[in-house]
Amino acid sequence: MRDDRERLLDILEAIESIEKYVGKGHDAFLKDELVQVWIVHHIQVIGEAAARLSSALRENHPEIPWADIISMRNVVVHQYFGIDLNQIWDTATLDVPALKLSIEKLLSMM
Repeated sequence: MRDDRERLLDILEAIESIEKYVGKGHDAFLKDELVQVWIVHHIQVIGEAAARLSSALRENHPEIPWADIISMRNVVVHQYFGIDLNQIWDTATLDVPALKLSIEKLLSMM
């Protein structure tokens, strides 16, 4: 069974995967279905890993919006054909970088 540290590393790895393609810009994202799928997939990974973290870890770190992260995963999984690409882009460019800093900080304390 994976522990919290491993799941946090999973989140960090997914963030780094998103960063590879976000750097290509918004136009490239909108024009390339493979890039869209890549980013959506890694948002799913982040949400799944967050959902499987222990409740103690999530409760001890309320500064990280765990419920929002998990909720975003649920949206992209269950409403796949209704995904708003602009919302995905905003998540990838605004929320993911902030999450990266929080996860790195959290990992440094473990």
